[in-house]
Amino acid sequence: MTTFRIAVIGGTGPQGKALGYRFARHGHTVVLGSRAAEKAVPVAEEVTARLSGVEGAGEVTGASNADACAGADVVLLAVPYDGHDELVATLPLEGKVVISCVNPLAFDKQGPHGRIIDDGAGSAAESAQRIAPEATVVGAFHHVSAVTLWGDADYLDDEDVLVCGDTAEGKEVAIELARSVTGRDGIDAGKLRLARQLEPLTAVLISINKRYKAHSGVRISGLH
Repeated sequence: MTTFRIAVIGGTGPQGKALGYRFARHGHTVVLGSRAAEKAVPVAEEVTARLSGVEGAGEVTGASNADACAGADVVLLAVPYDGHDELVATLPLEGKVVISCVNPLAFDKQGPHGRIIDDGAGSAAESAQRIAPEATVVGAFHHVSAVTLWGDADYLDDEDVLVCGDTAEGKEVAIELARSVTGRDGIDAGKLRLARQLEPLTAVLISINKRYKAHSGVRISGLH
């Protein structure tokens, strides 16, 4: 398995922290990014403590978002959609594989639903690619629960990671990183524009979780 140096932007939030933990648990070097380094450092220390005794675990540190990106091979965007475009524009992403797990969601009296981006012709992942054209953006890890990611199981055996992107090279990075989460390769789900369907699907899972008091995920049949 290739090991990467991964910057997790939004690394102090539940999803970013938990994905960083999974990557480090399986040997990758992780830098948790935040707007202020002093906020990221204690979260990195928490993850490091959680990894105590895990053989082969990678190092986890904290830094500002820009510093985290600077030395990374891979950048994971795990931030809220509000303020997403402005943040992405400040990051040094040229030449990097950028994985977006951003889910543009909204909530009203009827429950969660996907936000409409660019009149239905866009997604958070596509916005990141437009803002950072010299990066290779892929969409992945949209549907894995922060709760189960932070859990004790070595792998999330009952879930699949769906990966969308416009280059085989970019998708291959996310497909390989999925092994740190599910124990299996991620699934090539098609072009980056399909993030328009993958991102709002998270609202369906949230609705299911609320109804059944569960942490549901996505599993594709017929492939394994």
